[in-house]
Amino acid sequence: MSVPAGHDPYASLRVPNFRAYLGGSFFALVGRQAVVTAATWQVYRWTNSATALGLVGLVNVLPLLALSLPAGEIADRRDRRRLIMHGTTAIAAVNFLLAALTLGRAYVPDLAPLRWVNGVLLQIAEFFERHGDGGGMRFDEPALPLIFLLLLVQACVRILIWPARSSIAPLLVPTPVLGNAVTWSASAFEIATVAGPALGGFLIWLAEVPSVYALGCVLDLVFVLALRRVRYVHAPQSATGKRSWSDLLAGGRFIWRRKVILGASTLDLFAVLLGGATALLPVYADRILHVGPVGFGWLRAAPSIGAFAMAMWLAHRAPLARPGQALLWSVAGFGAAIVVFGFSTWFWLSLVALFLTGAFDNVSVVVRQSLVQLLTPDKLRGRVTAVNQIFIGSSNEIGAMRAGLMGAMMGPVGAVVWGGIGTILVVGAVARLAPQLRHLPPLHTLKPDE
Repeated sequence: MSVPAGHDPYASLRVPNFRAYLGGSFFALVGRQAVVTAATWQVYRWTNSATALGLVGLVNVLPLLALSLPAGEIADRRDRRRLIMHGTTAIAAVNFLLAALTLGRAYVPDLAPLRWVNGVLLQIAEFFERHGDGGGMRFDEPALPLIFLLLLVQACVRILIWPARSSIAPLLVPTPVLGNAVTWSASAFEIATVAGPALGGFLIWLAEVPSVYALGCVLDLVFVLALRRVRYVHAPQSATGKRSWSDLLAGGRFIWRRKVILGASTLDLFAVLLGGATALLPVYADRILHVGPVGFGWLRAAPSIGAFAMAMWLAHRAPLARPGQALLWSVAGFGAAIVVFGFSTWFWLSLVALFLTGAFDNVSVVVRQSLVQLLTPDKLRGRVTAVNQIFIGSSNEIGAMRAGLMGAMMGPVGAVVWGGIGTILVVGAVARLAPQLRHLPPLHTLKPDE
């Protein structure tokens, strides 16, 4: 792979602070992806219900909608490094409790409140499970409501620290290499989402689900230790003044004024909401492709393998001359690959289709994150990131809920295929309504809007 003259693809990795942060964050992300894989597999195997998978998405999206704006305001007022350390420690504790609960599930008493919650979950599933034989559903595990509760607590903590995690990179590297840092952050995320699901699926096969939760706990603590070595290159510009609703909503007002960020985030919101098929991968692995937990882990990993390949290509090539047009075409390609996956009954074709979804999606990730980091002043980065988190997180989590519920009502194939078609239609609408994206200049020419 040839490197353009004067372009250093490893510029941000030569900064010790960023390298330490990125390494620790990578390990935590591997643990996070492995835990998500284990939790979705565990819930599906305990319930045999696609609706239950949709409810896992709901457990993650409720904290996202309720806590993202306060989390952004906290990130702009507090030391982001310390905030991340405390939150990651709490997540490690929840992973430990998930492992203990799963190991000791036989000792969980069948109390009336747990039976009541399971009864409510069963009624919800029976309402949606109109495709196929709903008689195979099981909501009789006393530990199931407690698993959902711990996943909810973990989601709350994760949302509270995510704006700090997403906005700390500009403080760790010189401004000229920030775009490169964003690309490598996206690359680390994609490597983690390759390794995490594959490792989670392998550990489920080798040592059962509790081992995955224990691994998540250990890797979170590795991140905490790495954060102790991190020092800022730029002094944080903390928000000042008395807290108010106007201050809390400042990030939303900034994005509304910057139509380029608004268009890119809106595109990602609706595209992933409609095109996301991750929540239905346990169903595809079990009922359609018949590949078991190891195959499920590779299905989860395939999009990230594609995304990592794309990230490496983007890091080593010259900056995109027309990033907005690349964004629109890549999301359209994402939708087309989702349609292919939806119809596929061949494991290897499914892997290729998912690989392509990850490759196309990575372009969206790099362009969108670069826009947010490069156009936002530091004193607003936490709040702008929080609003962006609502766009992105809600698209993933509500998309998981949509896929699960649509899969229950009309079958997994229909839910995935119609979602991919909807993604392509959204691209056409955004291209028409946000012409600024089509004319977006190279990312390295952008400056913060004070």
